Amino acid sequence: MHGEHRSGCPINLTLEVLGDRWSLIIIRDLMFGNRRHYRELLTLSDERIASNVLADRLKRLAKAGLLTRRADPSHRQKAIYSLTEPAIALVPILVQMGAWGRRHAVASPALSIRAELLEEGGPPLWQALMAELRTLHLDAPAAGYSVLAELQSPPASLSADQKASAR
Repeated sequence: MHGEHRSGCPINLTLEVLGDRWSLIIIRDLMFGNRRHYRELLTLSDERIASNVLADRLKRLAKAGLLTRRADPSHRQKAIYSLTEPAIALVPILVQMGAWGRRHAVASPALSIRAELLEEGGPPLWQALMAELRTLHLDAPAAGYSVLAELQSPPASLSADQKASAR
């Protein structure tokens, strides 16, 4: 996040880091889907990011201080990506983006479930999620309740087809 900038406007500075088509999708998948490996990010996202674009964005996000990359001890050729504290601080922004998308775009009901739960849970739920992300990504002490487990389990009121597309 250093170097030449178009202006010192905080919104401009944020957009210089996150304003492309893919960066927030990658952060979303790390944050809400706990996708920590390149292959998971490449194959499990509905948006079908190209491999060269994913590799480039992961490097950019790491350079900007939003991700870290470390070797995966289970496999020599794999890396594990983790969110940093500045990326975890994006939770409220992503929740609000999800809420906006639900209201002002034609969003899939199945893919809107998590956005709705997060919006309805408000700041207390966001803080709990941020604490859990710190445990997963920054090795902070664990809390007892898992927000991610709740977000990844579709409500019982959904049909089988809706549950399958929500995963």
